Amino acid sequence: MSEIIFRFLIGGFVVSMFATIGDTLRPKSFAGLFGAAPSIALATLGLTIAKSGAQYAAIESRSMLLGAIGFFFYTIAVSKVLRRYKPSTLAATISLMPVWFGVSLGLWFLTMRSH
Repeated sequence: MSEIIFRFLIGGFVVSMFATIGDTLRPKSFAGLFGAAPSIALATLGLTIAKSGAQYAAIESRSMLLGAIGFFFYTIAVSKVLRRYKPSTLAATISLMPVWFGVSLGLWFLTMRSH
């Protein structure tokens, strides 16, 4: 139970820190770059290093990186579909989630094959 509370406190602190950084940036559109995802990822890596060591955290960070690359291709696909076909945002984002997962898992399988 104490680990959950510790994770909650660390995560809350890091999210608050990144939100403060985001509030100071101009233009305000950059504030989203410092939202929850990067701060939670860093807090999770810090806790993983403390609990399981740097070697395990390196594997976790590689997985996070592959997920981020998949997310990049997902955002490109969503942007193109929204501009070209003008569907509802909800329909486009949900229907294109397999792009994110497919790219991420494909890259993961490629990296696992090389090891």
